[in-house]
Amino acid sequence: MGLKKQVGMGMASAALGLTLIGGGTFAYFSDSETTNNTFAAGTIDLGVEPTEVIEVDNIQPGDSMTRDFELQNNGSVDMNKVLLETDYSVIDAEGDNTDDFGNHIQVEFLYNADQLNEVIYETTLAELKEMTPEAVNEEVFIPALGEDGLEAGTSDDLVVEFTFVDNGEDQNEFQGDTLNLEWTFTAQQATDEEE
Repeated sequence: MGLKKQVGMGMASAALGLTLIGGGTFAYFSDSETTNNTFAAGTIDLGVEPTEVIEVDNIQPGDSMTRDFELQNNGSVDMNKVLLETDYSVIDAEGDNTDDFGNHIQVEFLYNADQLNEVIYETTLAELKEMTPEAVNEEVFIPALGEDGLEAGTSDDLVVEFTFVDNGEDQNEFQGDTLNLEWTFTAQQATDEEE
């Protein structure tokens, strides 16, 4: 081996030795812990009793029917909004309707405090069908349930009175007709800004 190779090998060996010595001077104590985390989502579970809005036969102008709904928050998250969407269809028995039967059905949402019913909001089924669920929440549920809505594990009553309005005019076109009403209740949780 030549002198140059021997000197090169010697320098490489010296550098390796210094590296090992230097690396040993940086030893330190260490410790680690592992944590286990669980993110369990809360639930929104709106229950409505009864599930049938109303079923009556042989109504005539002037008849009123009262229905008491229990809104239940069966979930683990507070609901700050309850939205109501109204839809209905009319079966025109004689095919002679010139008006919407829903214009003749008055709907009154009531407080039911010790049987002293006070009207929260009054409209017709036809008008209610045209309202947005947000507008119904503002007119009906905020006054009925308050700004805080329905807390988890609680329930509240919603009393509704339906009246086939006797307008003092000929309403014969509605004889034998059927109005099928569908209400869809939707609950929403409180957002951080609303809490």
